[in-house]
Amino acid sequence: MNADSKMLIQSTTDSDLESKPRRTRTLRRILMVVVPAVVVTAGATWYLMTGRYVGTDNAYIKADIASISPEVSGNIRSVLVTENEAVTKGQPVLTIDDTTYRIALVGAEANLRTAASVIESDRARYRQREASLAILQGNVAFAEREYQRQSALASSNFVAAAKLDESKHTLDSARQNIALLKQQEAEILARLEGDPNVGLEMVPSYQQALAAKASASTYIQRTTLTAPFAGIVSQLPKVGDYARTGAPTFSIVAANDVWIEANFKETDLTHMQVGQAVVVNVDTYPGQPFRGRITSISQATGAEFSVLPAQNSTGNWIKVVQRIPVRISVDDQRAGPALRAGMSVSAEVDTGKTRFEQYFGAAHAQLPN
Repeated sequence: MNADSKMLIQSTTDSDLESKPRRTRTLRRILMVVVPAVVVTAGATWYLMTGRYVGTDNAYIKADIASISPEVSGNIRSVLVTENEAVTKGQPVLTIDDTTYRIALVGAEANLRTAASVIESDRARYRQREASLAILQGNVAFAEREYQRQSALASSNFVAAAKLDESKHTLDSARQNIALLKQQEAEILARLEGDPNVGLEMVPSYQQALAAKASASTYIQRTTLTAPFAGIVSQLPKVGDYARTGAPTFSIVAANDVWIEANFKETDLTHMQVGQAVVVNVDTYPGQPFRGRITSISQATGAEFSVLPAQNSTGNWIKVVQRIPVRISVDDQRAGPALRAGMSVSAEVDTGKTRFEQYFGAAHAQLPN
């Protein structure tokens, strides 16, 4: 190998050695600038294009629950259903001993018949007084004529003064008897509401007796407790237990028309509206989502309904994100498995707006015209 060849190889080797650090520095710059920029751009894009769905696991299934209390007191005579049995609206659940109330009904019916008899007796006495009044009026007319005759004879001294006084006394007595009879008629008419032909239902004494009978009948009807709506009965009493007026005897939980009460953070409600679609996952049925929609949003946070509301005006105040109850209906409940009150669920609402639309849409709305 000649000297020229050796010099060419040496120069080529030196050039390669100098170019390697240059390429390394270029690659390092690319890795340090371009890759982070791509990652930041991808992350920002992902962040702005998400945020459409808002979820919470502070959610539970709710249903109408009624504690049934009797309106009458007494020993429970029979329980017509079993614990956790499904019942329909109006179905009898249990009965209370009605012996006392049936005795009261018999007494009320007797008082009703007595009231009717008294009214008929008053009518008969009124007719009697009317007949007697006609007779007394005839007596008064005769006494007046007799007194006039005696007065004419006395003026001519044909009769004694005692005879005139006797005729005057007879006339006064007849007139007083008429006045007394009219007072008796007025008393009878007062009991008959001023009309001797008034119907029984218009007389207060009969109305009172009729009301007492209706009350006794109502008490008997109330000894049978029925289901106010279709559902599942629970906490049933035993036969022989004493049921007290106003004290809960059993409970019924609605089997249909359950709903979800989801407690979202107040910061999640910015774009939440009634009617938006919701996906509900029940802990009892993993992997089987339910579809629903928002039906209402509470006007107050849960803290406002607490027994002791937070006193935010005190000096030791700490800001805590509040939660607002959102009611969610479940679509086609009968098609899926049973949903029971109190079950834990997670709810995810589709607000229909990504963070990009939320941020830039709001900024565009605030721009002046």
